[in-house]
Amino acid sequence: MKYGFIGCGNMGGALARALTQTTKDLIISDPSPAAQRFAEELGCAYGTNEQVVQCDRIFLAVKPNIVESVLTALAPALTQRKPLLISMAAGVKIEKLQGWAGTDLPIIRIMPNTPAAVGKGMITYDTNAQVTPELLADFLQDMAMAGTFDALPEKLMDVATAVAGCGPAYMYMMIEAMADGAVVCGLPRDKAMRYAAATMAGAAEMVLRTGQHPGTLKDAVCSPGGSTIAGVQTLEQHGFRGTVIDCVTDAYRRTQELG
Repeated sequence: MKYGFIGCGNMGGALARALTQTTKDLIISDPSPAAQRFAEELGCAYGTNEQVVQCDRIFLAVKPNIVESVLTALAPALTQRKPLLISMAAGVKIEKLQGWAGTDLPIIRIMPNTPAAVGKGMITYDTNAQVTPELLADFLQDMAMAGTFDALPEKLMDVATAVAGCGPAYMYMMIEAMADGAVVCGLPRDKAMRYAAATMAGAAEMVLRTGQHPGTLKDAVCSPGGSTIAGVQTLEQHGFRGTVIDCVTDAYRRTQELG
């Protein structure tokens, strides 16, 4: 088959779901019973790692701590076939992947995030010299339904992981907290969640479309003596921006430790 997935958790599943909008020519290998049901839901095949190695392009979607054992076990087959390897293991550099695979495979290292499942992923990538422009272009075309892909030097990939890879969790926490506040004030839960999520999506789109600094857009909402600036003051009093900065830098340091 054209694509195979070794591992299919939340992140791998998000990419597999996006990919099936372009091609059903893929197979998933994961010991979890949920993965087999997921493959049936997507209308694609379910099999073993050995079957996946027969694919032209292989997504390595396992946890960073088991990447080495998975690749070394498959090294003989990889050496024989030399498929394209796509790794999403946080913190694991291309050089290490190459060594564990035991051969000079073409490798694309990506850092996706789970909104890829709904076509809104922010996915950074880098490649080794074995990936030709034609191979990369074909891969990006196949993955177009996953969201935005942006080329990034590998030395910056861990920083991107801390922002885009981990970031959805921070956004979900903000949505949940805003909705909780609205519920405290009497708004029904379903409406509170919808309003908070739609507001975050709209604010993000304003930043992307206008190119204006978020501080400028924030100031435009804050009327003198109004309710918005009162809320902003509370966030500042509780160290909101400093806490967010710390969470990103802590996630960055942890990502480096994983490699």
